[in-house]
Amino acid sequence: MEDLSLIQRLRTEIRKSLDALTLSVTSGAVDNIETYKYTIGQIKAYEAILQDISNLLEKKEQYEKRIGNIVDLKK
Repeated sequence: MEDLSLIQRLRTEIRKSLDALTLSVTSGAVDNIETYKYTIGQIKAYEAILQDISNLLEKKEQYEKRIGNIVDLKK
């Protein structure tokens, strides 16, 4: 259970960073094309990380559900 709280905290921090980067791009705080490209790259990386975390958690949930519903018919 401690692992899940760590993952949730990590997701929260990544989302905060992602929101800050998105705000800087949409508010016009990016002043040149190099910074813009770098910031967009960071945004894409954070989104990919969040998607990977979600995919891994979904697989874990599906595995746990499958384990809990096994019925031994041989008994």
